[in-house]
Amino acid sequence: MKQDGIVRIDIHNHIYPEQIAQRAVEGVGKFYNINMACGGTTNELLVLQKQAGLNYSLVHSVALRPEQVTTINDFIAEQCSMHPTLIGFATMHQDFDDKAGEIERIQKLGLTGFKMHPDSQGVNIDDERLMEFYALLEGRLPVMLHCGDYRYDYSHPRRTKRVLQEFSQLKINCAHFGGWSLCDLAVEYLEDEHCFMDISSASIYLGPRRTTELIRHYGAERILFGSDYPMWNPVEEMGRFFLNDLSTKEQEQILLRSAEAYLGRDLY
Repeated sequence: MKQDGIVRIDIHNHIYPEQIAQRAVEGVGKFYNINMACGGTTNELLVLQKQAGLNYSLVHSVALRPEQVTTINDFIAEQCSMHPTLIGFATMHQDFDDKAGEIERIQKLGLTGFKMHPDSQGVNIDDERLMEFYALLEGRLPVMLHCGDYRYDYSHPRRTKRVLQEFSQLKINCAHFGGWSLCDLAVEYLEDEHCFMDISSASIYLGPRRTTELIRHYGAERILFGSDYPMWNPVEEMGRFFLNDLSTKEQEQILLRSAEAYLGRDLY
């Protein structure tokens, strides 16, 4: 289904099993000291996906301990196999023993990339354990990196810049405009780097004028649409996106073409 002539992809969504979703969402809300907008379940996301006119949603979750990695990856793969409008990214933890083996395993499960959250995982984005992991992914699978929390140094843009410069062939989404609370600082470090950026949990704070300015500064070919469900409602985030002063060509680039380039596959 195309809305306004544009295929739409939401590149940033977290989902949890029904039995733990409430607890997981409450934990995230406490971490950020906000009231979460949604419940974090697959069924709810699918309803909101349709209401927002989205064609695909990329889903993932975060392993806070190494023993959670395979269980989470199995869950994400299961949900994607049941719902063809979902695209799955795996998780990894810096202390997981067999990173190479898990990369092979998740590809067989149909997952197509990895999501890392240095702030909640308590690890520097350029920690040597992760640098070894990025080396295994380079030229094979994309990675999404949560970026830029003013409260921590884990995902500071200067650390992200080191990763980008070390792995020139790795497709990286520096989420939240390179730093959800450090967007302007991210410009200084990342404006000339080879990376994608989603606008999730950033545009809501920046407003349409500054969001449009940053999109134009980086270039729409580097920008991805993301809602950061369940923190925010994809329907409302899609409405917010269309408040930006963008051309139809720029909208299509962000909602589809950039995502295809990042994922390395045609989606329409």
